[in-house]
Amino acid sequence: MLSKLTIEQIVDSQKERLTKIVPGLPRVISGFDKLTTHAFIVTGIRRCGKSTLLQQINTASAEPSIYLNFEDPRLAGFDLSDFNRLHEIAERNKVTTYFFDEIQLVDKWENFIRFRLDEGYRIFITGSNATMLSKELGTKLTGRHISKELFPFSYHEYLSFTGRQPGEESSGSYLASGGFPEFLKTGLPEVLMQSFNDIIIRDIALRYNIKNTTLLQQLAVWLVSNCGKLFTGNSLRKLFQIGSSSSVMEYLSYFADAYLFFFIPRFSYSGKVQLVNPKKIYCIDNGFIKTNSVSFSADKGRLLENMVFLHLRRTTDDIYYFAEKNECDFVVFHQKEVKGLYQVCWQLDQENMDREITGLTEAMDFFGLEQGYIITFNQTDIFKLEHKTIVAQPFYEWVKPL
Repeated sequence: MLSKLTIEQIVDSQKERLTKIVPGLPRVISGFDKLTTHAFIVTGIRRCGKSTLLQQINTASAEPSIYLNFEDPRLAGFDLSDFNRLHEIAERNKVTTYFFDEIQLVDKWENFIRFRLDEGYRIFITGSNATMLSKELGTKLTGRHISKELFPFSYHEYLSFTGRQPGEESSGSYLASGGFPEFLKTGLPEVLMQSFNDIIIRDIALRYNIKNTTLLQQLAVWLVSNCGKLFTGNSLRKLFQIGSSSSVMEYLSYFADAYLFFFIPRFSYSGKVQLVNPKKIYCIDNGFIKTNSVSFSADKGRLLENMVFLHLRRTTDDIYYFAEKNECDFVVFHQKEVKGLYQVCWQLDQENMDREITGLTEAMDFFGLEQGYIITFNQTDIFKLEHKTIVAQPFYEWVKPL
């Protein structure tokens, strides 16, 4: 519990600090312009630009508002009763809009939000943990919120931010650097190392009371070093000598909730089959892979595959890999219908062409599609096989603005 004076001082100091933040690149996110009856919630990994986005929305609206970032150490101990003191400050200043950053750190926050929505206040919220937010959203705020995900810069946002042109050179740079704004500004690998470690310690170990942080860090380094590869809970259990596979899967769910890693299943119409088959690992950002991996010679093919996955993931989370006799990297669904099949290959040559095409055509036959795609680094080609068409495109030509 905090005093009203303390809360007011923190609100004023955060507001002053926020005005000094460079507006930054306008992010591709919509749906909030005329929102009054629903809370607008943005989730995403730490340092991907959520606070900057709130400031952009705040500046564009020009309405009397209060902004509060709950990661401020001065707000330690802020509880549900403090929201009432905060609202007294808001009423005195004729505030109509609230901006709350990392609100999941306050227990029972959803009670206050629901009450103020009923009174007509506009409310914008960010959080870096998908599950901790969704638990509350599924109770008090059912049907009263619109949720969006924010990722580090996409390729086209990267081009706008750096002033580069689309093409082989810029896609190669993006492949290595990723899209975290602060790293792109400074070029310092330490920025990505610190962010990676902050997520593991602050967003996972502290939040879930995990004592063995060394094991958690070792597991994270193994995952970031093996992006695009298959794994099972049991294989990780043996590798790290963890008590049970269920403990491993719990750790993995923490990584996923913090948006650090994504784990996609093998496609099957049976949910049970999906659970028992190996999953594939992908990371939120290629810069994380380059900076935090123990591999000294990064596999460009896997970096390209991770980059393709991230573009697909920005529009849907309904993504699988296909594996029968052969393998296809990505099967993308939308509203339970297959919308695309994608193979990723750094460079098509005589050694890999049959394997890549066979894996893709097998998936095309399975799903009844007549067109599939091979995403390359710099090759363009078209293959006609009976009634099938396979389009090979460089990443920078295939990827479209979101």
